Amino acid sequence: MSVLIGCEGIGFEYPTKSVFDGVTLGVAEGDRIGIVGRNGDGKSTLLRILAGRLEPDAGSVTFRRGLTVGLLSQNDELDDDATVGKQVVGDAPEHEWAGDARVRDIIAALIGDIDWDARVGDLSGGQRRRVDLARLLIGDWDVLALDEPTNHLDMRAIRWLASHLKSRWASNAGALMVVTHDRWFLDEVCLGMWEVHDGTVDPFEGGYSAYIQQRVERDRQAQVVEERRQNLARKELAWLSRGAQARSTKPKFRVEAARALIADVPPMRNELELRRLAVSRLGKQVVELKGVTERFGDRVVIDDLTWAIGPGDRYGILGENGAGKTTLLRIIQGSLKPTRGTVKIGATVRFAVLSQRLDELMEHTGETVMEVLKGYKTRYRIGDKEYSPAQLLESLGFDPREMWTRVEELSGGQKRRLQLMLVLLTEPNVVLLDEPGNDMDTDILAVMEELLDGWPGTLVMGTHDRYLMERVTDDQFALIDGHLRHCPRGVDEFLELLDERDRARQAAGPSVAGAGVAGGGVRDGGSAGASLTRQEEYALRKQLASVERKLEKQRAAVEALRAEMDRTDPSDFVKLGEQQAQVDAAQGEVDELEEQWLELGERLEG
Repeated sequence: MSVLIGCEGIGFEYPTKSVFDGVTLGVAEGDRIGIVGRNGDGKSTLLRILAGRLEPDAGSVTFRRGLTVGLLSQNDELDDDATVGKQVVGDAPEHEWAGDARVRDIIAALIGDIDWDARVGDLSGGQRRRVDLARLLIGDWDVLALDEPTNHLDMRAIRWLASHLKSRWASNAGALMVVTHDRWFLDEVCLGMWEVHDGTVDPFEGGYSAYIQQRVERDRQAQVVEERRQNLARKELAWLSRGAQARSTKPKFRVEAARALIADVPPMRNELELRRLAVSRLGKQVVELKGVTERFGDRVVIDDLTWAIGPGDRYGILGENGAGKTTLLRIIQGSLKPTRGTVKIGATVRFAVLSQRLDELMEHTGETVMEVLKGYKTRYRIGDKEYSPAQLLESLGFDPREMWTRVEELSGGQKRRLQLMLVLLTEPNVVLLDEPGNDMDTDILAVMEELLDGWPGTLVMGTHDRYLMERVTDDQFALIDGHLRHCPRGVDEFLELLDERDRARQAAGPSVAGAGVAGGGVRDGGSAGASLTRQEEYALRKQLASVERKLEKQRAAVEALRAEMDRTDPSDFVKLGEQQAQVDAAQGEVDELEEQWLELGERLEG
């Protein structure tokens, strides 16, 4: 494979920070590279340098002669006074672009709901983003450099984008570089990863799952001191290898290697012993919706919904952009009274809401982070230890020096982390999360997920981040055309429901806007167990989920027996022998369950 872009010894500095120092790397034909790292470490800067939009302070960047590079920046350069059509296809006559199936597919999937003659300056931020992405993808580029391409896309559009990028070039042609916090997208699209940190770039083979595994192994071999970061990566690997991702991700996990790495990692949510922030007592009734309908003008957003949310439930709400997820969260909280129906909220319920708009920080404009934290209790108990709010915030990636930064001067990711911490410091018993992953890098998302794992109250979340949804919630519900439907198979079932709905609409007479999406333009990359019938796959997934639950309980039982054995008098050989026999028997059951898990996973892979 020939090299398309090469950089040697590049360095780059901002007035107050050195970003890169002596970085040498290259992009070859066929590369599909995901770029990850902490917020502020230089991911977007690296992308701009490699795209030729930014000159490094030191070193050199070379491009193959005649190479074309398309860049999607976080800030678009669209003309406010131009129409959507003008920005997307330029001056090309309609018969040219309308006669190209690829162009029609892109337009239908990304901007089919936007008025073709609308003025760009009148669009929302999310609509502008989709117009810019459509404009870029319609072009013919040798290399695509995408900075957060999944922002403002719903799960269906993200699936379409992944499929489009996988089929855009032949396997040994073209190249892709993508910066994103969407870990499902990284696993689905990328064949290699670059980790940007401390002025350097470390390459890894494989997608996000393989990167996590290699990073853990690298840290283990080097005996890295950053134990907290390593444990988070190992815990995330445990979920990846035990859950649905391991069965569908490419490249496939080396199961034995993964099992060795996670041998001493406890289950994600141990019901027997949770390390948690204190929460208010929660009664039997949390929130009950009866016959709830909500209208915006003539449009029905929620149609005759009856739904009960109980103590300890962890629910995820799936839906397309504009389906009404935020509206439903507001109705659950009681901040929005529905057009019709009743909402009963338990007497002991204490809500906390993590909104998309950082509303919780508005009242703290002008204050430093430390001044904000002074408005809360000085100590919080988690398990058997006490922590100050500042210590808890440091666990979310805050540097102690940043405690004296004013809130309005924080980055988007820092504001998001502070917002999450303030929500939890109120010690609620019901948390509503509206796109909580916005502006967070992958490492901080893992920290947030671990924090939510040990939180014992009721949780309801709406997000387009597929990985985050499947990772944090136990049950998912799809909000489609105003109706809420339980999806036992999670996101896959939700996307299937959307496809079925659009096929039905097409059969009845599709609209111009929806025809491209429903009519085969969205190509799925395949699903696990493609040779199985839908009923067989559903039954296998239910059986697999049952085995996983049994595994968690049995592993906890083994740990409890070992802990009891540790407390036994070491001179009591008879009792120790009996306890060891119990441990061996319990471990034997774990081994049997693991074999069942592997067998079921292989059957689902087909």
